[in-house]
Amino acid sequence: MTASSRARSTAPALPPLHAVTDDSLLARADFPELARAVLDAGGQGVALHLRGRCTSGARLHELSVGLREPARSAGALLLVNDRVDVALVAGLDGVHLGGLSLPAAVARQLLPEGCRVGVSVHDPEGARAASGEADYLMVGTVFATPSHPGRTGSGPEGVARVRSAVGVPLLAIGGVTPEQVPVLLAAGAHGVAAVRGIWAAARPAAAVVQYLAVLSANR
Repeated sequence: MTASSRARSTAPALPPLHAVTDDSLLARADFPELARAVLDAGGQGVALHLRGRCTSGARLHELSVGLREPARSAGALLLVNDRVDVALVAGLDGVHLGGLSLPAAVARQLLPEGCRVGVSVHDPEGARAASGEADYLMVGTVFATPSHPGRTGSGPEGVARVRSAVGVPLLAIGGVTPEQVPVLLAAGAHGVAAVRGIWAAARPAAAVVQYLAVLSANR
């Protein structure tokens, strides 16, 4: 049994909704309050990703330590993007890796058993390369989004192409609204990830409830 298969067998079910941050959000003084509300609203159905490519390790560690117990109390997962060191020191539930991160196999060696390792992919070839050590793959960009100007998005068809290539759970990301969830699940996604769809809402916690209701109704 490989390290990745051991992790998959001991970890709880992968939440269908992943709330992903950005640098501007992590810099806000009220972010911890917003994050706790999202965790409480989502419970076991949500994973919170602390993603901030330009955010300092000190800030990521501060937020990780402050949100670790609220996440556990809610039954949610708390992950950090790219920073395996922060995940280790703060005792988080996992790490999500992008194109400039450590390879998944290296991260798996460093992290304790049961810790989640997710990888961002864009096509079937990248998915095949990452799937051996990943607990899940995040597929994008599926729809046009301001964070990736100039990209039209792969649409549900892009998710379906990756689904046909690998067997690990897939999360669709990129401009995903609650209304688009059904077609993405039909294309083979386990769930979805959102940035603006959650954090740009007037009430992020209410947005989480809306996403989860649609996910539940169409799973």
